[in-house]
Amino acid sequence: MQDNTQVTGKEVFFDKNRLIVSKTDLKGIITYANDVFIDIAEYSEDELLGQPHSIIRHPDMPRCVFKLLWDTLSQKEEIFAYVVNRTKHGNHYWVFAHVTPSLDENGNIIAYHSSRRVPNRDVVENAIIPTYKMLLDIENKYSNRKEGMMAAFDALVKILNEKNMTYGQFIFSLAA
Repeated sequence: MQDNTQVTGKEVFFDKNRLIVSKTDLKGIITYANDVFIDIAEYSEDELLGQPHSIIRHPDMPRCVFKLLWDTLSQKEEIFAYVVNRTKHGNHYWVFAHVTPSLDENGNIIAYHSSRRVPNRDVVENAIIPTYKMLLDIENKYSNRKEGMMAAFDALVKILNEKNMTYGQFIFSLAA
């Protein structure tokens, strides 16, 4: 549906009073997309539903952050993260995402829910972009994508350990 290497370098924005909301199944297939998501991603609802959420993955987004996201969700914990996404037409947009697992009455994960809001621009510009660039540089040093992701993940864990913080504490400390 989309050329995964196509990016325009043009950033698009959404209203700070609106939330992007989506739901996925256990495999990350989109089962719900609100109108803000549909508008900003430049896809129709029919184009989004049934597709992997990675349809909006931007190539500047480090894979190791998604590993951290999935590792956290698999522990039935929520996660907050800054994410750059790509629209259908190759534009990009930044979000501050809050992703939670949805549990059934027995405590089993049955789906995922994500709410995304307009991020703090100072944090994006001064902390996230440089950190993500460093992580991507590590990932790209490896011909094996999984090895690169793991090396960048290890670098991220090292940063967190040096700061004596969890990822959540680190993310929230950036806006303090």
